Amino acid sequence: MNTRSIDTTVPGAPGAIGAPPSADPEYLAWAAARQKRIWRRRILPALGIVGLIALWWLVIVAFGVKPFIAPTPWAVLETLYAKRDVLLDNLLPTAFEAAGGFVLGNLAAIAVATVFVHNKTLQDIFFPVVLMFNAVPLVAKAPVLVLIMGNGVEPKITIAALVCFFPTLVNMVRGLESVNPQAMELMRVLSASKTEIFFRLRLLNALPYLFSALRIAASMCVIGAVVGEWVGATVGIGAMILQATFNFDSPLLYAAIVMSATLSGLFFLLVTLAERWVIRWQPEAAP
Repeated sequence: MNTRSIDTTVPGAPGAIGAPPSADPEYLAWAAARQKRIWRRRILPALGIVGLIALWWLVIVAFGVKPFIAPTPWAVLETLYAKRDVLLDNLLPTAFEAAGGFVLGNLAAIAVATVFVHNKTLQDIFFPVVLMFNAVPLVAKAPVLVLIMGNGVEPKITIAALVCFFPTLVNMVRGLESVNPQAMELMRVLSASKTEIFFRLRLLNALPYLFSALRIAASMCVIGAVVGEWVGATVGIGAMILQATFNFDSPLLYAAIVMSATLSGLFFLLVTLAERWVIRWQPEAAP
């Protein structure tokens, strides 16, 4: 009686040891679901933006809104193209101030959170102070910083840093403290030092919390830079917004707002890409 055996040396054959993942039905189903999630993440935001623009246009046409109050999307698009050089020249200082504030504010928040976690007394003393300082409106902090630092780029970066500081501090403290007690006890049983516990356990546990705060700070830093430019600046998106408002140039005003929103979105995208590159052990969400 002749028997037929499966050739396990041929890749792709059923039951083959060296079969590629593409021959696995489970892999094909997973790949299809993943591709569906990717397209969903791309198409739905695009539909939301298109819907918002369509609603904007419909409201202007239906209610007869005057152009000096709210221009049409087409008028804003024409302004973006016609004054692209001026807009880009003013976008660069704002981007520099926002990026500088983002880096300084988050680094300071991470350093302070590390000190708070290792010294509860300092946390109990200074955390309420930080909370009260954060409660002061941003438009009230900006003039004081301009008086102290002058009318240069320093107060704008400082304001952007202050906007980023508090959310990152709160999330970083929570992430560093929410360590699994059993993992902490294991590290102590293994005679791990505080430095080893911090870098091998606390910091890794805090990374998801940190990147959640960084996503918030990525958009807030642009707001801080723009507010700083409102107080005293001759260049920047904030200065353009003020000039366009006083001149009743609504297309330029809306174009400047679009540029600042685009800058915030770019920062948010960069943080999201960095998170995917750094935190690789988190599973993808189910479809």
